[in-house]
Amino acid sequence: MFARIRRFLFAALLIAGAAPVLNGRAAAVGQSVYGDGLAAGWENWSWTSTVDFANASPARGGASIAVTFTAAWAGLSLRSATPVNTSGMTSVRFWARGAAPTGNALRFNVYSTDAGGASADIDFSAPSSAWQQFTMTLAALGNPAAIARINIQDRSGASQPVFYIDDLELVSGAVGPTPTPAGGPTLSVDMSADRAPISPLIYGMNFADEALSADLDLPVRRWGGNATTRYNWQTDVASRGSDWYFENIKETNSTDLPADSAVNRFIEQDRRTGTKSLITVPLIGYVSNGTHKGCGFSVQKYGLQQSTDPYAPDCGNGKTAAGADIQGNDPLDASIAITATFVRDWVNALKTRFGAAAAGGVAFYNLDNEPDLWNSTHRDVFPNGLTYDGLLTRTLLYAQAIKSADPGALTLGPASWGWVGYWNSAADAALPGSWWLTRPDRMAHGDVPLAPWYLQQLRAHEQRTGQRLLDYLDLHYYPQAAGVSLSGAGDAATQALRLRSTRSLWDASYDDESWINGAEGGPAVRLIPRMREWVAANYSGTRLAITEYNWGALDHINGALAQADVLGIFGREGVDLATHWSPPTSAQPGAFAFRMYRNFDGAGGKFGDTRVRAVSSDQDKLSIYAALRGGDGALTIMVINKTGGALASHVQIGGLGAGATAQVYRYSSANLSAIASLGAAPAGGGPQMDFPANSITLLTILNAAATATPGPPPTSPPTAATPTQSTANLTKRAWVPVVTR
Repeated sequence: MFARIRRFLFAALLIAGAAPVLNGRAAAVGQSVYGDGLAAGWENWSWTSTVDFANASPARGGASIAVTFTAAWAGLSLRSATPVNTSGMTSVRFWARGAAPTGNALRFNVYSTDAGGASADIDFSAPSSAWQQFTMTLAALGNPAAIARINIQDRSGASQPVFYIDDLELVSGAVGPTPTPAGGPTLSVDMSADRAPISPLIYGMNFADEALSADLDLPVRRWGGNATTRYNWQTDVASRGSDWYFENIKETNSTDLPADSAVNRFIEQDRRTGTKSLITVPLIGYVSNGTHKGCGFSVQKYGLQQSTDPYAPDCGNGKTAAGADIQGNDPLDASIAITATFVRDWVNALKTRFGAAAAGGVAFYNLDNEPDLWNSTHRDVFPNGLTYDGLLTRTLLYAQAIKSADPGALTLGPASWGWVGYWNSAADAALPGSWWLTRPDRMAHGDVPLAPWYLQQLRAHEQRTGQRLLDYLDLHYYPQAAGVSLSGAGDAATQALRLRSTRSLWDASYDDESWINGAEGGPAVRLIPRMREWVAANYSGTRLAITEYNWGALDHINGALAQADVLGIFGREGVDLATHWSPPTSAQPGAFAFRMYRNFDGAGGKFGDTRVRAVSSDQDKLSIYAALRGGDGALTIMVINKTGGALASHVQIGGLGAGATAQVYRYSSANLSAIASLGAAPAGGGPQMDFPANSITLLTILNAAATATPGPPPTSPPTAATPTQSTANLTKRAWVPVVTR
């Protein structure tokens, strides 16, 4: 094969309208390569693929090219018998549609001769179940002097199902939007209304790597997950619990312990990137005994089991060959019992090494991780469901230990796994049958749901002692609709569901599309307003945290749209701290969703830190969020097009001077490898703009605050200590209880 297989990622694709796309521009002149058939002078030079140039379905009118890649790195290649001189040309333009559930991962380039002369690569994805137009500018391709071949190649490294190409043409003259976008929802921004601070801590992650942390100026990073529940800071060993055969795993190969432990490396990374550290401490009463590959359920001791670790065959999954849970095992097989002193000594050691929280040491401590699942995730040491009183007793003892060691540290709890845990104890949920009808543990506590009761008891403790032991109400949230959380993009229906389901964070009119609808507290989740109400009624002054959440599809534009929407919601609704589980890679679309808020221009440009009113007449089509930015007084406006078609809308900005201009930045499926800087657009009175399908658009209007009518002064955002960090390979599994109503 000739030199056609290149696997480097170049970020260079520009969508139609490389400057802000304003309505009414003329379309460019095109020279057809394929309309309803190959144009004269062009021929098929494709490889390891099947190509149908007369495909009738799906149709855009007439025929299209149907392409199936039958091997990795296959390619559709169209060759001109005489290379086309590109003088006066601006781009290559075509329509594409995928048929795979998650679309097709493709790469575009051109050759200037039959022998090669390859252009830069441009990566793109053919969206599933919808046609989308792509424009590959010659500038982005490296300004080839001629085009002998046009190539669309596989970039997934595997065979791919059918996708379709239509109306492929070489374009001369200015590039404009085709077709004219449909009229979109009404968008309005009022800089003087609803002003309140946006906490920078909402843009956090669990276990982000150092390069991504630095790129995003990551504000907070969490050491969390199931493996942290029994992490032994003295030996650097943690039990993986049910995630991996109840097995002890050494986190590093260091022999200089505890100084060179994984958690200390974690904190040191955070200090290098200016990130605050959130460290999970154990409340369960056990930690690993320090034995690497130690087993909670030894096959030698407890007999044959349903499954064993292929690399450590004495470690079983704690189930008999028939699938029943092994009962009566010794919790000290792989663990040691601890008290709150163990945690106090750890916090003291961290304070000695990194300084007190108030002086830049570890800022935050999680009061363990998902204690309402211990009887599942850590049943080798905690086989019975945790009760109301058990949770409170541990919270008081261990939070007191943290505060006694470092009074400036802030605590977060109860880190509940999800919906059932907000309302009920694990002891009730572990009962057989229709436990929710009797729920004896909850009934013994006045039938008060667990989260409000927890807040009440901690408020009562403060009233008795004068000491606040809980600073943040922390609830984990994984949307429970099928195929959304911790999943790939899925088919078109799942992608639409993912984008709708972000409404569960705030919208009282949204009936959750999962088993929660009909469960206690349903059908509307309205998570953040509900958390605010629980705090206001039961322990005012407590902040809100969501230290685990995930909307899935981080490797797809659909997941990026959902993630950008979630971050906008967190800011608008007043979340104080959030850490995503688990982070995207730097090159994935999910990372670009964060960049749109934390580093949209590659030079540290950020979304504003004081929210203002922003309203869309249809948030399911165009979501809008707005904030004023301290320092330069810029107004920043984020608009997310969740639909498969371009939409044109007027962004009404009250109080903005007539001469104002907006700098425009956009991330979309047109180029999944970069945020495009699209130049300036008029903003005075509000711009009329086109928002491409499946796109995130940011408008920044400098000095806008100077023209705004002053609103009420924003309240001070919560403050905490400073940075520290490191790494660990943890897994998170979706856990959907069997709940019927």
